[in-house]
Amino acid sequence: MDSNTEGNQLSAERSEYYSQIQKHSMAPLWENLNHLLTPEPEVKSVPHLWDYSELRSLLLESADVISAAEAERRVLMLENPGLPGNCSITESLYGGLQLIMPGEIAPAHRHSPAALRFIIEGSGAYTSVNGEKTFMEPGDFVITPSWTWHDHGHEGTEPVVWLDGLDIPLVRVIGSIFVEHYHEEQFPEGPPPGDSLSRFGNNMRPVGVMPESLNSPIFSYPYNRSRETLDKLSRTTELDPYHGLKLEYIDPTSGGPAMPTISTFLQLLPKGFKSESYQSTESLIYTPVEGAGTVTIGDRGKTKTFDWTGQDVFVVPCWYPHHFQTTEESVVFCFSDKVVQEKLGLWRERRGNA
Repeated sequence: MDSNTEGNQLSAERSEYYSQIQKHSMAPLWENLNHLLTPEPEVKSVPHLWDYSELRSLLLESADVISAAEAERRVLMLENPGLPGNCSITESLYGGLQLIMPGEIAPAHRHSPAALRFIIEGSGAYTSVNGEKTFMEPGDFVITPSWTWHDHGHEGTEPVVWLDGLDIPLVRVIGSIFVEHYHEEQFPEGPPPGDSLSRFGNNMRPVGVMPESLNSPIFSYPYNRSRETLDKLSRTTELDPYHGLKLEYIDPTSGGPAMPTISTFLQLLPKGFKSESYQSTESLIYTPVEGAGTVTIGDRGKTKTFDWTGQDVFVVPCWYPHHFQTTEESVVFCFSDKVVQEKLGLWRERRGNA
């Protein structure tokens, strides 16, 4: 028997064996090991930029299509082109642009996935978390912790848009998705607006009050305070060649991340700054608040370069090298799944081209 005949016979025997074990909901690891364990991360999400100037008219048009009350949340999801139909911006994170118009109310509910809001444009709208309102201005970062009652309203005169970021894909994989709708349109009014910031936002806390969850007790981080911090530190801090001046939003009671499943950052990139190549295992979603520049994502001849400006949204998937170059002084917000990876001992970075 020649080698080809022997090989064909072996292949036939294996195929028959595989058919038999499949009937028992089993499969051979040796046929799958190479794509389960890869030398480096292989992800389906791809680099992409959503140009806000192109999307804004479509977003505003959604107000004519459906009301905030009818939609529950009037959001245009940002679906990664590499993950069509998956309702996600990366493998582990969800992103969307939410619109609320003057006089509208997005009714109260709560859910197990945690959410963040980063305000893109407009003023006069608010988010209420367990009855405490925070009025939102462009550049503000707002947290809706897991399983907290929240609703949105608008007492102003212009459209308000924010970027939603949630850990829905991660929670969905784990299987812990829950949602509950409040029996009235809005949760009862609680502490006055700004109460949590007054209690916990100045490196002090009331005696005897201990954190009740893994989330920061501050659920609103106003942009004017964050921007002032960046400005002051930029005068005394040496720039990181990969990130410029990058700060993480934290829980002031613990010094840890503001959210247990999503890392959040704000960074200052001076005019003319060109960062060195950087990559990490976290999936990164960016939205500039001020300024303009370019981001180049990828390597080995497979790169994409995007021009970005304020209000755009772009994504850098896991382990994609990328670098920035600015044409104006820029401030950029970013969220990622870094905190989860760090807790699991999985997060890794590579600085430069080494």
